[in-house]
Amino acid sequence: MVILRFLRIPNLVRGLINILLSIIILCMPASTFTTQEDTSGYMLTGDKTFSQEAGKMWTVGYGEKVLTPEDINADTYYIAGYNTNNPAKGVLDDMYAKAVYIDDNTDRGGVVLCAIDCVGISRKDINDIRKLVIESGEIPSLKSINICSTHTHSAIDTQGLWGKNFLSDGKNENFMQSLKAKTADAIIKAYKARENGKLFFGTAEAEDMQADTRTPVEYSKTITSIRFKPENGNKDTYIVNFNAHAEGLGSKTTTVSADFPAYMTEEINRLTGGANVVFVNGAVGGLITGDQIDNFLKSETFDCVGYTKDYGKKLANYVVGIANEKELSPIVNVKSDVISVRCDNTALLLARFLGVLNNDVEKNGRTEVSIISEVAYMELGNKQVGIFMIPGELYPELETGAFLSAEESGTGTAADYKVLSEMTDCEHSFVAGLCNDELGYIIPDNDFVLHEWLPYFNIPYDSFERKHYEETNSVGPDTARTILESMDELITSAK
Repeated sequence: MVILRFLRIPNLVRGLINILLSIIILCMPASTFTTQEDTSGYMLTGDKTFSQEAGKMWTVGYGEKVLTPEDINADTYYIAGYNTNNPAKGVLDDMYAKAVYIDDNTDRGGVVLCAIDCVGISRKDINDIRKLVIESGEIPSLKSINICSTHTHSAIDTQGLWGKNFLSDGKNENFMQSLKAKTADAIIKAYKARENGKLFFGTAEAEDMQADTRTPVEYSKTITSIRFKPENGNKDTYIVNFNAHAEGLGSKTTTVSADFPAYMTEEINRLTGGANVVFVNGAVGGLITGDQIDNFLKSETFDCVGYTKDYGKKLANYVVGIANEKELSPIVNVKSDVISVRCDNTALLLARFLGVLNNDVEKNGRTEVSIISEVAYMELGNKQVGIFMIPGELYPELETGAFLSAEESGTGTAADYKVLSEMTDCEHSFVAGLCNDELGYIIPDNDFVLHEWLPYFNIPYDSFERKHYEETNSVGPDTARTILESMDELITSAK
């Protein structure tokens, strides 16, 4: 390797890859590219400025639709999250779209928060869902629609990356059209099912449920529950936020599943007499996952199904057992903004060029491309709960500030971000990850390490022999800074 470096062979290979990247961009037809303006017609931007004037009461509705196709064994549906060419061979539990409509009765409009059981979904597809909802005319005075992925690794491919091979689109077009229509129906159903009542939030600390597979070991153990209690005595509705990859069924699974959120929901239903449940994942980059990762990924004999069911039940018991609930004042503020994230990942651009991915991209000059995405921020109550809506898998240190030092980091530099926790004055806050887009891992730039020869194609190791797999599934080293700075500007503009 020393000789190869002396001969500057790694530099030569990287130069060839850069040339390849330029060729890919130059060869992309003009129809591949779009603009922020053209992609934002159905992105409701929310409140121009935030208000602390409360309404008379909360009005909340819940709606759901089963997304699992009936012909699961007759057509080809690839399972997303691990391996390509892994067609589904059955159903363990159903994929759902679950939506909550929230209104504070201040006449400033209602807000939708929706979760889809899938590994991730592009903003382009989310805008298609928004279009269906808005053009239906069924929900007047709607100011924001936000759609998250639960990040289950056992659902049908909604991004395209897990088809027969890397060069082929793994999405089933009929399924995607059905998913969009059914998700829009779930949102409309939530509006039509709205009831008056009270909204509460509470937290619990999970013990021995998570693992962090990359330094620094930094993640939140907090489970956040936002619970709506209708005044007419009907079923409660829970919005549950927790930080863990939904991948307990392991890489060898061949059955469709929502993973542990399905069994958390099932147990909350049992314990409460049928409450509605929406699961929103959190800051899972880095990689935050279940505590038994070595077993469900590597052991040939480990009971992945049993583990996943028990994991969901344990989480449900934490949620139902929350004893520190506080009532939220009927105030909902939300604001969204479009962002442009420079894409350096040659592999992702190749996938976009081949039509495997369908993210909206814009051209910056002749040979530079950015992905058009968005950030959003929502507050519930009078400075009680703040929700950072992040378009990907955020590293927790970008929320808390617990970065590797310059001496510890892969690049030998220090991080200098204003982190999310410094941007809010709410009593409690959390990250809603994979929200309104999926940009992959969002990594601090001081620990962003690329392979010396084949950046984004091969997995690199730093000088401490630490694996940097996540960079291969990242848009680029500018992503974290773009998102955090855009979020800070967004929140500042709303005050």
